Amino acid sequence: MNLNLHQNARTTPAIRRELQHSTKSERELAREYHLNRATVRKWRHRETTDDASHCPHYLHTTLKPLEELIAVELRTTLLLPIDDLLVVLRTCFNPEVSRSGLQRCLRRHHVSNLKKLIPKEEGAKKPPKQFKDYAPGFIHIDVKYLPKMPDEQAHRYLFVAIDRATRWVYAKVFAQKTAANVSAFLQQVIAAAAFKIEKVLTDNGKEFTDRFCATGEREPTGRHRFDLVCKEHQIEHRLIPPSHPQTNGMVERFNGRIAEVVATTRFDSAQNLEKTLHHYVQMYNHQIPQKALGHVSPVQALKNWQQKEPERFKKQVYNLSGLDT
Repeated sequence: MNLNLHQNARTTPAIRRELQHSTKSERELAREYHLNRATVRKWRHRETTDDASHCPHYLHTTLKPLEELIAVELRTTLLLPIDDLLVVLRTCFNPEVSRSGLQRCLRRHHVSNLKKLIPKEEGAKKPPKQFKDYAPGFIHIDVKYLPKMPDEQAHRYLFVAIDRATRWVYAKVFAQKTAANVSAFLQQVIAAAAFKIEKVLTDNGKEFTDRFCATGEREPTGRHRFDLVCKEHQIEHRLIPPSHPQTNGMVERFNGRIAEVVATTRFDSAQNLEKTLHHYVQMYNHQIPQKALGHVSPVQALKNWQQKEPERFKKQVYNLSGLDT
C-alpha cells in the first residue's frame, strides 16, 4: 500500500491510530513516541489518520467587494474581454489584480462567457454580430442603480450609452429614472457623439417605451417621449426581448449586493462619485487600448473609422492630451 505522507511527518498512520485510541496522557504518549505534546494533541483530536491538505483554505483574489462589483458592471455593460477588463481594473482601481483572480471573480458571478452577455435584438434569428461587424452609429443605452452616498437623501442612477463598433462610451448621473431624463440623456449623447447615430437598443423599461401597459404587452405606439426624440433625429429604436436573460436582468442581480458593499466604497460624497465616474469614462475612451479593437482606444477606433468612412461623422474626432480631473 502506498502511503502519501508529508515529507516532514514524524508519525505513520499506525502511530496516529494508536494515539487516537490510547487512554494515556499527552505527556506519557509524547515521551513514549518521542513526539512533542502538540503533535500528540493534534492527532488525538483528528478523526482520520490522513495528512490535512496544505493548500490555502481561501484563495485571495486581491479584489475587494466593491471592486468585484465594478468588474462585473464593466463586464456586463461594456462587454470587455478579460484582458481589457484587467487593464481597466489595474489602471483605475487596483494595480495588484491578477488575471487568474479576475477570472475566478467572473466565474463566481456567472459572467465569464462573453458571448452569452451580448444582447440580442428582438426577432433576430442569427447570432448577434460582434462589435467589429458594426460601423459606428449603433448604440446601446442602459441604466445602472448607484449606491446612496453619505451626503445624499436618495439613490441616483448612472445612464450609460455605448457604441457597438468602437465601444465609445458616454455616461451621466441622473436623480431619477424617468422618460424625461432618458430622453434628455439621448439628446446629450447625440450632441456628444462625433458620429451620426442610426440605431438605439434599449430594454423595455417604461422610461424607454410604452410597449407594456395595464392590459399587457402591445406594439409601441411611437408616441413615447423617448421614441419622439428618436423620430426627431431619424434614429431607429430597437427593443430587446422581454425578460431576456442576456441583458439587464443579469445586471439587476448585482443591484441587491450594492447595500452590502456601500461601507467599503471609497466615495465619501455624491460629487466625489460623479467626479470619479467622469474621470474613468475619459480614461476609458481616450487611453485604454482594447483587444477587440486591435489594441487601440475607442477614440482611436473612431478616428480610424473617420478616415475610412468620413460620411458617417458630423464633427472631427480628437484625442484628449490628458485626463479631466
